[in-house]
Amino acid sequence: MMIGLIVLTIIPTIITLILSFTEWSFIAGINKIKFNGLENYVKLFKDQVFITSFRNNLILLLVVPLQLILSLVIAVIVDKYVYFKSLLKVMFFMPYISSIVAVAIVFQLLFHPSFGPINQTLKALGMANPPKWLADIHYALPSVMIIMIWVGIGFSMIIYLAALQAIPRDLYESAEIDGASTSKKFWKITFPLVSPTTFFLLVTGLISSFKAFDIIKVLTNGGPAYSTSVVTHYLYNTAFEGLKTGYASSIAMLLFGCVLLITVIQLYGQKKWVNY
Repeated sequence: MMIGLIVLTIIPTIITLILSFTEWSFIAGINKIKFNGLENYVKLFKDQVFITSFRNNLILLLVVPLQLILSLVIAVIVDKYVYFKSLLKVMFFMPYISSIVAVAIVFQLLFHPSFGPINQTLKALGMANPPKWLADIHYALPSVMIIMIWVGIGFSMIIYLAALQAIPRDLYESAEIDGASTSKKFWKITFPLVSPTTFFLLVTGLISSFKAFDIIKVLTNGGPAYSTSVVTHYLYNTAFEGLKTGYASSIAMLLFGCVLLITVIQLYGQKKWVNY
């Protein structure tokens, strides 16, 4: 495992850091590497496409808390009030294990501005001009966020269900004897005891949001007008379509720094709200 970590993660990260200070294309050969200092990083903060992509990434972070809230609510309902738990687990988990390409194509059809079932339904309900969804710069990113929540909600729900079933039932029985309401039991028993699970899903979810690429590439390819472009998508275009390896490496390192900073903040912040 250590050999794999060194060869596949640590060494490539160091090489990426070095290349971020160069002006180079990987098709030009190693002898064409030209160091340019901090020029790539200075250029990044003047690059409007990168700034737009980074802002979109920050907006995408909202997917994580929304997904966690919905997942926890569904998990509590399934755990307490549903008899066919196994069937529902499979149903909710299916989108997560489905091909993201297939999911994207299905939602392209659903969100079609003219013939999609969603807009046809809205028109039938009396809406004269329904949103154009993925074709509209104002609705494209929210549409992607809806899809991401739908895809990931099953995984979070399964994890929450496992955490809920590990809570001793004696605690709830004692609370009922003391006259605690349903909301009181949730906030005083359920939420504190699933906080380690929430912390785990929060950290992994935020990291995944920063790494979002496949669904953007297939669904919108960053459009329209870069309204759904994210950092990883711009990094891919810069490295493998624009062939600017040095500049792409600086994007990768800045992304790495943001993910590391958010993770460190959460690791320190969790001491105040996570109960082990």
